[in-house]
Amino acid sequence: MSNREGRLRTVDLARVAGLSTQQVRNYEDAGVLPPAGRTDAGYRVFGERHRDALLTYRALQPGYGAVTATRVMRAVHDGDVAGALALVDAAHAALHEERVSLRAAGEALEALAGRDAAAPPDRSGDGPGEPDGRHGPHGPDGRHGPRGLRIGEVAALVGVRTSALRVWEEAGLLVPGRERGTGYRVYGPADVRDARVVRALRRSHHLFDHIRPVLDDLRRAGSSEALRTAVEARGRALTARTRSMLAGAAALHAYLE
Repeated sequence: MSNREGRLRTVDLARVAGLSTQQVRNYEDAGVLPPAGRTDAGYRVFGERHRDALLTYRALQPGYGAVTATRVMRAVHDGDVAGALALVDAAHAALHEERVSLRAAGEALEALAGRDAAAPPDRSGDGPGEPDGRHGPHGPDGRHGPRGLRIGEVAALVGVRTSALRVWEEAGLLVPGRERGTGYRVYGPADVRDARVVRALRRSHHLFDHIRPVLDDLRRAGSSEALRTAVEARGRALTARTRSMLAGAAALHAYLE
């Protein structure tokens, strides 16, 4: 594969990773590879270092993506190892945030399945305000009439203060309808479901930014079972990506050494 003195031609390097010779040239131009030497005739001359760089880049791609992998290798070859490692750290931090959101979705599904039914009602709320025990025309038993439920009824069903429901609405987590004429909030079955999800996730100290995508996924999926399928698939994908990132980080460590 190599010629005299351990040198590698462009075609030799391309064969190592199953690439075209043009891709190898592009990688050198992008900084993925260290600068190549040149023969008297102007042909590129590569060595073992270039082969290692190419294999490291290829190992980084599955977990970190082509853009981040390119930036990491470019930083290394520019002598900015700390910057390269900062890019790796940022990618792992983003993956952690995805896992937090995934955990939130799992906890939301447990709440919808009624697994937290034994937990005592939480009336601490998420903001100041007095409990509103008034019931609308549908009574306190939780039955949804033609116009839905009023805020006091939903607060009693979910086990929070009405002020908490208002805070969640201001944060964009709940979007109840409004009654014509009076302007009173009207909650349908999906709104009550969303309120239960928010309560469960707030009890686990999840931030609004983690709760919002869970509700978006639930509304998009249309049912808790569809969301459960999506969550399980996402969990498998995150696990596979984590393993790919570990492999890529190991290759980068070996290259830096």
